Amino acid sequence: MTAAQPSRLQFGAFVMNTGSHMQHGLWRHPEAKQHTFDDVNLWVDLAKTLERGRFDTIFFADVVGVYGGAGASFDVNAREGMQLPSNDPSMLLSALAISTEHLGLAFTSSILQEHPFTFARKISTIDHASGGRVGWNIVTSFLENAARNYGLDRLVEHDERYAWAEEYVAVVGKLWEGSWDDGALLADKASGVFADPTKVHRIDHVGERYRVEGPHLSSPSPQRSPLLFQAGSSGAGKAFAADYAEVQFMMAPSIEAARASAESTRALVAETGRDPRDVKFWQAMSFIVGSTEEEAKRIEAEYDELLSADAFLAHSNLGTDQATGKPIDPDTPLKDVETQGGHSMLEALKALSPDREPTVRDLAKLTAKLRGRVVGTPEQIADHLAEWRAAGIDGINVANWMIPRSYEVFVDEVMPVLQDRGLAQREYAPGTLREKLFGAEPTLPETHPLRAYRGAFAGR
Repeated sequence: MTAAQPSRLQFGAFVMNTGSHMQHGLWRHPEAKQHTFDDVNLWVDLAKTLERGRFDTIFFADVVGVYGGAGASFDVNAREGMQLPSNDPSMLLSALAISTEHLGLAFTSSILQEHPFTFARKISTIDHASGGRVGWNIVTSFLENAARNYGLDRLVEHDERYAWAEEYVAVVGKLWEGSWDDGALLADKASGVFADPTKVHRIDHVGERYRVEGPHLSSPSPQRSPLLFQAGSSGAGKAFAADYAEVQFMMAPSIEAARASAESTRALVAETGRDPRDVKFWQAMSFIVGSTEEEAKRIEAEYDELLSADAFLAHSNLGTDQATGKPIDPDTPLKDVETQGGHSMLEALKALSPDREPTVRDLAKLTAKLRGRVVGTPEQIADHLAEWRAAGIDGINVANWMIPRSYEVFVDEVMPVLQDRGLAQREYAPGTLREKLFGAEPTLPETHPLRAYRGAFAGR
């Protein structure tokens, strides 16, 4: 199965409300400001820059625990600022909503961290405040520490976490899609009727993990359900994406691998009865831009001098035994490393070493390589991105080296070239985030499984 050729690439800014997100060590650069992540003005200014550059979204990654096995030391995490400390990204979105007009506001929230009733209300509130620009990256959390932070004895098995996610998404979907009928909210001063009670319903969900009566306390927001993002590429992750995702993030090691992964997921989407065109695939990349190729390589060398191997190893979550927290022998082959999370990254790391089996010792170098580094002039970068578009990839999730500089350079130097070649939008389309990305209606398409809840609770 091949994908329809997209007319342009979509662009997201891949960030995290922390000091060191992906390119560990770069916070020390004199021009880097990500160490001031506690200051909301950093993010407001960045959002305005991204909107000026016609980015589609700002997307916040997040975790709810530290990397490493059960009880492992987090000395490296703290010393390097490697996602410790970090703040809740959802708390920034209201400020960004009132500071921008078109930029999509996507954030990560795990099924671990918030009851679905509370989370559904939060999403609806932000979607109202932003005029329908919210996206949710659905994650199941793969960190042992995260599980213990929420009262579990151990991390739930990989595939079982996706079963948990199925119920979580069902609960929020019932609240967003089924609790309120269209036209229920009247706010009619003449009749004195604010909402038609015959069109507001309980959902009466009873499942393995949740019992939620309802009704949803928020009336339908412009999108009803947020735009749904998902990043897992294991077998269970792809199956989950085929059912629910509208955008799937990728961190493929090559164009060929990305094409194969996207095509296999599109085939799964078709098997569910959904239109494969209802799922976009965004590849993660980082860019080092120079006015000449030589300048770009000089900047690359400068950045490489600041990279922290210790932080990359900690971020891999593969340097310690997940059950005991003890360090793994650095000469252990990656094929012998057992993990309950990060399966897609582990496979990608192996693919980067076709000539020999990589070991734990190789993790830092391989992880840095995995993160889609593209080095060159704006024209060379545009040539490279054109190849990804031709391969059927719909968007690029732009990781940064420094905030805000990485995005300022991309907006001012790369975006004009992309726009001239038809690879990036010059103006925003009207409407909600879903309408902007898909050119369709503001709410979920009828073939999406959550739409089945619309009208399902009449009479309750």
